[in-house]
Amino acid sequence: MRILFSSLQTHGHTYPLMPLAIAARALGNDVTFVTGEAFADALTAHGIEHVTGGFGMRDAFALAQEGMPVGRAQDVRPQVIPLVFGSVLPRRFAADLAPIVAERKPDLIVHELANPGAGLAAKVAGVPALCHSFGRMWQPDDVGANSQAHLAEVAADLGVSVPTDDLMVLGNPYVDICPSSVQDRAFLARSPERVELRPVSFAEPGDLPSWVVEHREPLVYLTLGTAFGDVGVLRTAIEGLAATGVRVLVAAGPTVEVGALGDVPDNVVVVPWVPQADLLPHVDLVVHHGGSGTTLGTFGVGAPQLVLPQGADQFSNAEMVVEAGLGDRLIGDDLTAEAIAAKARHLLADEAVRGAARAIADEVAAMPSPHDVARRLHEYA
Repeated sequence: MRILFSSLQTHGHTYPLMPLAIAARALGNDVTFVTGEAFADALTAHGIEHVTGGFGMRDAFALAQEGMPVGRAQDVRPQVIPLVFGSVLPRRFAADLAPIVAERKPDLIVHELANPGAGLAAKVAGVPALCHSFGRMWQPDDVGANSQAHLAEVAADLGVSVPTDDLMVLGNPYVDICPSSVQDRAFLARSPERVELRPVSFAEPGDLPSWVVEHREPLVYLTLGTAFGDVGVLRTAIEGLAATGVRVLVAAGPTVEVGALGDVPDNVVVVPWVPQADLLPHVDLVVHHGGSGTTLGTFGVGAPQLVLPQGADQFSNAEMVVEAGLGDRLIGDDLTAEAIAAKARHLLADEAVRGAARAIADEVAAMPSPHDVARRLHEYA
């Protein structure tokens, strides 16, 4: 069977689809993945054909902001977000996928939730499609509603019909990597066909420091992800966590230079990047930005979380963690070194939180694996 996957050109939107794409290829399917050039090596290493398509996020926002360059993700003008996700990105992906679909003639297209342009290309070509989640379903706010209004215009321009009550999913069966116990209740009540898929962390190959595997004292992992890195927040978190006396491993990420963090205490190690999927099983607490990949990856290993949300869906993910008793959060002026130290000490010792974390890890383990779901993909073609 020929299957075409497509995601936005970011780690947080591409990596969640990788386990299913890899499993589909391992089962003998012909798999093509349309996304940014940065992911070519990771895909081809698993025998998946990579095709560059769509806009990068910086290019999309620069176009929406009439050529104004975009620096940090936090600096994006909020009023252009609906235009980017509802029009600029979908139009570009739909246009780029049209000739690819015509040439490769896939039997099935898998588009991630934030890339409805690929789903629209499937509808134009008459190809069945699945919508693949990247985390918990969000409830549209004003930004989301405006995005969907733009997307309805794109669909009309392409001459395709889409359901008005759930434009991003496009009425397709929904591959859901969010455990049911923490999924949005309203979404579960109205969702289309839902295909559960275990969230499996993906990371490109890399080596962990030997002391990570051998450590005996508690180990805390600190990251602000790949898009919302902030030197000030990282310095504050390092100061607070160092005061607890635990070992701390910090992944600075691509938006923060390691040197910008200055000298750090002896119990803190800062690196540019770690293979997060390999690291998570060894940690006792994850302090992070609330990105879906890190949040769900931490679910899978049963570790408590302290979430320091910076933007996008991170505030919703922080709320999910707190509501489920899986950890805590700090936002705005509450985010101080003293507060981080206090909450980290509490989370490392709180048996109720640790029990809840172990319970959701069991729930994740019981969800269908990528190979389980890949074996069923022919049912949707």
